[in-house]
Amino acid sequence: MKIRPVILCGGAGTRLWPESKNNCAKQFINFGGWCLFEKSLDRIKAPFFDYPIISSNSKYLKKIKYYLKKLHIKKYKIILEPEKKNTGPAILSACIANLMDKKNINYINEIDKPMLILSSDHLIEKKKLFHSFIKKNISHLSADNIFIFGIKPDYPSDQFGYFFTKKINNIYKVTKFIEKPSISKAKKIINKKGYWNTGMFFLTSRSLINNFAMYSPKTYNQVIQIFNKKSKTMNKKKNIFTIDRNLFKKIKSQSIDYAIIEKSPKINAIKLKIPWSDLGSWKEISKMFNKNKKSLYKKNNIYQRPWGKYINLFRGEGFLVKEIYVNPKASLSLQKHHYRSEHWLLTEGKAIITVNKKIFTKKINECVVIPKGAIHRIQNPYNKLVKIIEVQLGSVLKESDIVRYKDIYGRAR
Repeated sequence: MKIRPVILCGGAGTRLWPESKNNCAKQFINFGGWCLFEKSLDRIKAPFFDYPIISSNSKYLKKIKYYLKKLHIKKYKIILEPEKKNTGPAILSACIANLMDKKNINYINEIDKPMLILSSDHLIEKKKLFHSFIKKNISHLSADNIFIFGIKPDYPSDQFGYFFTKKINNIYKVTKFIEKPSISKAKKIINKKGYWNTGMFFLTSRSLINNFAMYSPKTYNQVIQIFNKKSKTMNKKKNIFTIDRNLFKKIKSQSIDYAIIEKSPKINAIKLKIPWSDLGSWKEISKMFNKNKKSLYKKNNIYQRPWGKYINLFRGEGFLVKEIYVNPKASLSLQKHHYRSEHWLLTEGKAIITVNKKIFTKKINECVVIPKGAIHRIQNPYNKLVKIIEVQLGSVLKESDIVRYKDIYGRAR
């Protein structure tokens, strides 16, 4: 039996663009000839996958159809929500829409079919290895259990949920969930062998329905009502469901974790041993560019400066990624920018950073955020080279947007 993939594609990327509502959603950001949504579609191009269901909204419909065409995916269903209600209603709506048709043929064929719930904004490398974890666990699916995908943390983060497991009959049973802890608590969780909750799930349609009916019956009944009252419009030619706004707005916004996952006693884990990131911060994006920077080096993108040099790695829509080299005993000017903010990730050495009236030291893998208009500087008084991945965000990303206050090389105005 083939697996039905469901791709959640409604996120706006507000963590990356807190000051703007007009920037590109994370799943569609061009990172150099590819985007995360395109990678998500490519991830389900295998013989054991059936056609995808994509949950989104009308704002992204044009982009979704563009990438479906680009990857030659001709068969699909798209569910368009009128407003955001988090992952719980989105996943349940996609499931019910897929089961419904006039003759109930879909219900018969689909109710026990495995479903793979994916986010459109995750970066998952080693696709074939990812597939092997899925196929290994397909025989363990039942009418009421759910598998979540976990990743062994490589650093403490307050941006992810965590869980603990206990191995029973070669299956990892989830024993406890922890929602986005503080950094200090995250360190303790990692020491106790806790895993990140990736927000990806593997289950059957029957299990999803049974769990919602039991642990979140109000949401279940409201979603069923939407599809039973002919309040949907369906373009049969294009396989697009548009959900009725008046009925959908009555549904409580809640994550699938809160709706059913944290309540059900039959939650198991698939512990992935692959590179994974949700690229949910500029720190993670900086790490990704730092990892792949050699392929982005070009002679005409290298700029020499009295303090060292910088290399333009990639210019995207509304952002610019650079690698900065600060020589030993060198210092950039004390400066500010009118039109951009900056995110720095220290990748080599140790630097003294000034941001307005604060002066502090940063080491490898530590970050600094420079707000627009903040007076700042990088100093390297040490004997080793400093390297920084810098992401600039703003309407003007040019060297002309620099106001210098102090400069040891005589460049201050």
